[in-house]
Amino acid sequence: MTDDTVATPTTGPDHSGAYSHRQVLTILSGLMLGMFLGALDQTIVSTSIRTIADDLNGLSVQAWVTTAYLITATITTPIYGKLGDLYGRKKLFMFAITVFVLGSVLCTFATSMYQLAAFRAFQGLGAGGLFTLVLAIIGDIVSPRERARYTGYFMAMFGTSSVLGPLIGGFFAGQATILGIAGWRWVFLVNVPIGIAALVVVIRTLHIHHVRRQVRIDWWGAVALVVALVPLLTVAEQGREWGWDSPRSVTAYVVGGLGLVAFYLAEQMMGDAALIPLRLFRIRAAAVTISASVIVGMAMFGGIMLLPLYMQIVHGASPTEAGLLMLPMVAGMMVGSIGSGQVISRTGHIRMFPIAGSALIVVGLLLLSLCGADTRMTWVSLSMLVLGLGLGNCMQPLLLIVQSAVPPTEIGVATSSATFFRQIGGTLGVAIFLSVLFSTVGGNIQDEIQAEAQTPQWQQAVAAGGGLDPSVVAKVQDDSSFIDTLDPVFAHPFKVGFAESMDLVFVLAAGVGVLAFLILLLLPPVELRATSASVAARAEAGS
Repeated sequence: MTDDTVATPTTGPDHSGAYSHRQVLTILSGLMLGMFLGALDQTIVSTSIRTIADDLNGLSVQAWVTTAYLITATITTPIYGKLGDLYGRKKLFMFAITVFVLGSVLCTFATSMYQLAAFRAFQGLGAGGLFTLVLAIIGDIVSPRERARYTGYFMAMFGTSSVLGPLIGGFFAGQATILGIAGWRWVFLVNVPIGIAALVVVIRTLHIHHVRRQVRIDWWGAVALVVALVPLLTVAEQGREWGWDSPRSVTAYVVGGLGLVAFYLAEQMMGDAALIPLRLFRIRAAAVTISASVIVGMAMFGGIMLLPLYMQIVHGASPTEAGLLMLPMVAGMMVGSIGSGQVISRTGHIRMFPIAGSALIVVGLLLLSLCGADTRMTWVSLSMLVLGLGLGNCMQPLLLIVQSAVPPTEIGVATSSATFFRQIGGTLGVAIFLSVLFSTVGGNIQDEIQAEAQTPQWQQAVAAGGGLDPSVVAKVQDDSSFIDTLDPVFAHPFKVGFAESMDLVFVLAAGVGVLAFLILLLLPPVELRATSASVAARAEAGS
């Protein structure tokens, strides 16, 4: 039995392992800085990636930068959860922050897109621990029932990062140089001071008790997981360009399938020491929650990732403006999360929130599917608000349920498993919905051009000396920026075509949301523990 560090009267737990509200808030300051580091990086890079790709002459391979980061972050998520259960989370959290910061520094000096992809893969090794360890640490120090009180702080952090990310990324990408360094390189360099601040705060404030357990480490499971996920995530990102039935895609399917079989056999062989213990799926609440996490991840990431594209392509917003226009959804997430957290904390009732949240997600996505090229932003904002309310009522309660359904000693692996499967669902959702978008947008634009070419406005624009080069329709999937340079009459069918394809994606995402709703109806009543995992672990260890 050991502590991660020496406890102090102001920051450590009492003799029973319980923490006061003030101590929890102090610890939260360090945890939120670490989580903010990862959340901000995602929004900054996504805003700046086109500028980065243009500067490094690699626009056609920019997807590899995203894929490399996603693969390593996803694979390491359950590994961090398991190692945290074994060796304690504070040192592991500091290690994850350090790796993430070092990866950021390496990305700053990248000279090609392939080199940047390699450095982003290294950065992802740290990113995999930022979210799952924070959520597991909260599970250690706060009981599930009380944990809902602190949800608002994390949602406020996510909201801040979702607004600041596009603003900061747009600013850096728009600068030729800052202090003699190319502007886009500051997108990664800005992580360094934030990461150092997070490390200092974590060292000073995070004092958590850890009960050391001697168990085997599931190295075979980790290797099999890599063999399974690398080809499957790669084909999910690249299949649209390769062709879903191309030899490269088929090879990825086969290798990934063999990896999944090997992973299942390894987990079965390791039993209690498995990276993702199969017995978790024999607990009904955990099985339903994890299954729903996959579906919610698909609907959430696959649906809302189109919203910035909708703002920029259809409504002509800049990346910075698109970030600000997302505020209604952020506000909905915060209101839904804080409201549900307060009710859960006071009553202990939780089952109704993910069910209602999944229903609101479906309604929000269906409302978004009604948004066209000429829809007023008031309607779009209302639709995003409903979607945000659904997400806020769904995400945190699902995590609380799975953390309460497992023994206190396995809260880390349960947290990482739920996060891992949600990320897998999100990756699949993004790949599938992007494929639908780009496979239908060309035909929709062509149909709209033919329809609008018969209108007096179009004919007047042509007579005034204008015209539309037919070849630009084929190029729009690689570079949509030229739409803003067209005469509004000629630009309109492009915007309508994109809006129609996005509407189809939102309908499909809503269908996925219905599946999540049906799965969550199977959720049994769950009693949230009144003690934290740390207190329960001490009691179990007899200390």
